[in-house]
Amino acid sequence: MKKTAVVVCPGRGTYNKPELGYINRLHSDKTSQRQQFDQARAELDLASISELDQQPNYSSRLHQQAENAAGLIFAAGVLDYQSINLDSYDIVAITGNSMGWYTALCCAGSWQTEAAMRHVSHMASLTATAAGAQCIYPLVNAEWQPDEAKLDMVRAVLAAHPGELFESIRFGGYAVLAGTEAAVHAAVRQLPEVDERFPLILPGHAGFHSPLMRSAAQQALRDIPAHEFQRPALPLIDGCGHIWQPWATEPSALQQYTLDRQVQGHYDFSLALDVAMKEFAPDHLILLGPGSGLGGAVAQSLIRLNWQGLSSKQDFMQQQASSHPLVLSMGMPEQRAILSR
Repeated sequence: MKKTAVVVCPGRGTYNKPELGYINRLHSDKTSQRQQFDQARAELDLASISELDQQPNYSSRLHQQAENAAGLIFAAGVLDYQSINLDSYDIVAITGNSMGWYTALCCAGSWQTEAAMRHVSHMASLTATAAGAQCIYPLVNAEWQPDEAKLDMVRAVLAAHPGELFESIRFGGYAVLAGTEAAVHAAVRQLPEVDERFPLILPGHAGFHSPLMRSAAQQALRDIPAHEFQRPALPLIDGCGHIWQPWATEPSALQQYTLDRQVQGHYDFSLALDVAMKEFAPDHLILLGPGSGLGGAVAQSLIRLNWQGLSSKQDFMQQQASSHPLVLSMGMPEQRAILSR
């Protein structure tokens, strides 16, 4: 009997040094799709996905350039999705974090493959050249349980910089803040240090999912018309927790959300996961690659929900070590083998 699953697509920052060669190593058989990706990039006068993925050495300057990172992450996610064994898993919905929304659109059929790569690369260019910065700060304790004191501190720094600092992404047990360079750096100075790492300014990130993206959103609406969008073949859960159903979606409304609200409004990935679990109650969450960076945020969201009695990091780790792990990641070889066989 098939297992039901909600697919979760990663956002920016998940193609790192360990992922170099991920696409060629795991998807060398998908020649047609890779050629479509490379053709779309050639039309934009950008380095091909094949060239970037098969570089002899990882280069932050090259691989973390916005258009390149977005293209690599999108390509890896879509190809991973195509590798899921649909004889074993019934995909009931798709969601994603931040840029992962674009991957979700393609996996659900709302964007066609080659056009999707053009749109993803273009959106990366538009938003990366916008103003501002982002930082990330944990809202949980060592057992991944919500920490109200940390949440209060984040609320305080937001209140201290009205109109300059914004909630950008609710990412499981983390708050991602966006704002002007001055406001983000001030917030980093004001928030107490955690784990000798946080608060952390995200390198190469502008003020994503904030009003600082207004001009990028306006340009995107001019550049990508509504007819480029189609009704999804599967339910899509967006960053507001809204479900876009296959027969109840107007392409023009999907365009407006994707290129306007999603670009310059906060992205609530935690709420998207809440909706995924409560509305679809899947047997599994399948996390697309590259890498496995979504795992912690997903686990923290499940703990906050107390899903199936999960109340701590230890509970989650024990559940994952069982014979029926709830979360399966395409970026982890042993779990990938389960998903693709």
